[in-house]
Amino acid sequence: MRTTRFRRLLVAAVALLTGSAALPAAAASQHGRQEHPSHGGLSAVIRYTEYGIPHIVAEDYADLGFGTGWAQAADQVCTLADGFVTVRGERSRWFGAKAAPDFSLSSASTNLSSDLFFRGVRQSGTVERLLAEPAPRGPSRAAKDLNRGFAAGYNAWLRQHRVTDPACRGAAWVRPVTELDVAARLFAFAVLGGEGRAVDGVTAAAPPAPGTGSVPPAPDPGRAAGAARALFSAEDADMGSNAVAFSGATTAGGRGLLLGNPHYPWQGGRRFWQVQQTVPGELDVMGASLLGSPDVQIGHTARFAWSHTVSTGVPMNLHQLTLDPADPTVYLVDGARERMTRRTVAVAVRGGPPVTRTQWWTRYGPVVTSLGPALPLPWTATTAYALNDPNAGNLRMSDTSLGLARARDTAGALAALDRTQGLPWVNTIAADSAGHSLYTQAQVLPGITDELARRCSTPLGRATYPASGLAVLDGARGDCAPGTGSGAVQPGIFGPAHMPVLKDAPYAENSNGSAWLSNADRPLTGYERIFGTAAAEAGLRTRGAIEDVSAMARRGRLTVADLQRQQFADRVPAGDLAAADAAKACAALPGGTATGSDGRAVDVRDACRVLARWDRTVRTGSRGALLFDRLWRHLPGDGLWKVPFSAADPVRTPNTLDTAAPAFATALADTVAELRAAGIALDAPLGEHQFVVRDGERIPVPGGTEALGVWNKVESAWDPAHGGYAEVSTGSSYIQAVGWDGSGCPVARTLLTYSQSSNPLSAHHSDQTRLFSAQKWVTSRFCEKDILASPALRVVRVHEHR
Repeated sequence: MRTTRFRRLLVAAVALLTGSAALPAAAASQHGRQEHPSHGGLSAVIRYTEYGIPHIVAEDYADLGFGTGWAQAADQVCTLADGFVTVRGERSRWFGAKAAPDFSLSSASTNLSSDLFFRGVRQSGTVERLLAEPAPRGPSRAAKDLNRGFAAGYNAWLRQHRVTDPACRGAAWVRPVTELDVAARLFAFAVLGGEGRAVDGVTAAAPPAPGTGSVPPAPDPGRAAGAARALFSAEDADMGSNAVAFSGATTAGGRGLLLGNPHYPWQGGRRFWQVQQTVPGELDVMGASLLGSPDVQIGHTARFAWSHTVSTGVPMNLHQLTLDPADPTVYLVDGARERMTRRTVAVAVRGGPPVTRTQWWTRYGPVVTSLGPALPLPWTATTAYALNDPNAGNLRMSDTSLGLARARDTAGALAALDRTQGLPWVNTIAADSAGHSLYTQAQVLPGITDELARRCSTPLGRATYPASGLAVLDGARGDCAPGTGSGAVQPGIFGPAHMPVLKDAPYAENSNGSAWLSNADRPLTGYERIFGTAAAEAGLRTRGAIEDVSAMARRGRLTVADLQRQQFADRVPAGDLAAADAAKACAALPGGTATGSDGRAVDVRDACRVLARWDRTVRTGSRGALLFDRLWRHLPGDGLWKVPFSAADPVRTPNTLDTAAPAFATALADTVAELRAAGIALDAPLGEHQFVVRDGERIPVPGGTEALGVWNKVESAWDPAHGGYAEVSTGSSYIQAVGWDGSGCPVARTLLTYSQSSNPLSAHHSDQTRLFSAQKWVTSRFCEKDILASPALRVVRVHEHR
């Protein structure tokens, strides 16, 4: 990237503006404290405003990466260090082989499984090869510079500071990192939906021993279809999201609006971290980065805003291999024998000898013996399964993020997505100051058309592909490999023309459903099954979201304040559909009793009154929300509704709770008994039992579970032995409501629900969490005048030691 004299002057000007002499007197004396690490090498200026939000100004991308790595380490050094241990394949060395990782970078159930996978990636040189690919197939110079700078910034912070976080204070595993470590973490993000989802099945795969008497049965197609449907349901995953873009036709000023509400884990390495990144004359973006990433994944600029939602596209497929009967490590393709490649991986283990295992790779990818416990894929003397993950060839996510951050409008965003093709498992929803809206499912997917699936699916694939989008193709035929679409930047993936796109609709919304209902009045069709379903029943969160945003669009004259109200409306679509009927049926039970699944009669009269009075929300003070939540979870998933789904009315069907079914009274009795046994009042305020603990204090958390269809999604594990729900584990994370008023500065309100720092000693460990509890927002300080006016302004000039 060329560094111009003009940009150098701008950087110098910003540095002067942030000096204490240029600050207001109060800011200079109280809030404008500056730190001056020693000079040399890479450098950046970081201005901190309220809630510890850094605004990083740098001369080029390497310096920007440096400032980002430094600032992320200041807030999240232990979480970052833990993730770098993971991608180096060293968890067993430091934490023991049998312990479980936090699942932020893969699905591995043990540290040993995680290490075998990531050591295999490291030993095979996979990431190095991707870094060496020329752009656009490989990462650009700017993306590489960000990685290099991030590693240097993280290392500089470690050299210059003492770790205070109790999670890793004094730990030997907190060590300097390399550019390769940073890139390996980005690779882990890319393959989360493919190889990362199948780590246990890859690392446990072994050919059948000679003379083995028993042969495991082939996968049952019906059961496999159900397991695959559950596995690839974005609406039920721990990562989800809502996002809506409104066009200028619906807004008060004729400009666009965007509300982004991603649902991500509240702990571990998939947390977001808020930042503004500026390279004057080149880049100016405010938003959130996944920890360990040097760029902004979700955010806004002066004219453009975007968010992502986890998509229904299935970013992997299987190839069923026909093996040589004489050697189960040889497979046939068009009659020719091909020998699998052995990867022997050694992992150091704390307190014991190293563990050495062999992984087996084919032209399609690794041999895999399961996709989780519910979907076994046994390796027999005649059959094995190989996993194809095109995102294992994709290190372009940073370039896509940079392209979106540099876009001036939705047209520029779409062009960047088409050019970089780096999103592995998400949709994009966007709006701009000119009044445009956009939805697109531009992601890296195996190039499997419905025609290819019809022609090449094995019997197993003929069940799994229609049910879930997971293709199982005949690996013995060379013509059954995924195709390459026109304009695709790597072999075996779809090109831009195949991606579902909705432009300039009054609203464009996604809540982890398929592209079909991005706008209920303009449904999208014609895409391949691997992208998702069409004319199929939607989840309650999708249905509730469409009800809400379509009503907003019809009402019109929308502002950012309307987006804020939508985020915290905390309406329960399941409650609107079923609570009144449930209360009525409850009140009609003979003698006010119902029989539980254990055969005991339970007095449910108090529950009837609580359900009738419930306000149908999941605010922290809502009485009856917890009762209905638990009742809903006890009800069976099948046979719930009297009125079935109709593709002609997908938002309002199915409906009408079947309270006459015996399962209803049983679920009601079990719910009441459960709450009473846990010592929880039936009308307890939700916030007493849905919370997080910060500094020894329980902070009530608003929102509701996926099954209830709540926009403001939060999830907790039920733990009645300890009084109800455990702490919130996943849900609403980096929230942004963005619009424009013609002033030149975006109108933006943001909220990072779990706060900037995981260090309990930080002032920013729980400050935004308390805002979230109170349904309050942070006013974004994007423009220079607003940053300099912050009463909390603190300036830090960071430099690299040499």
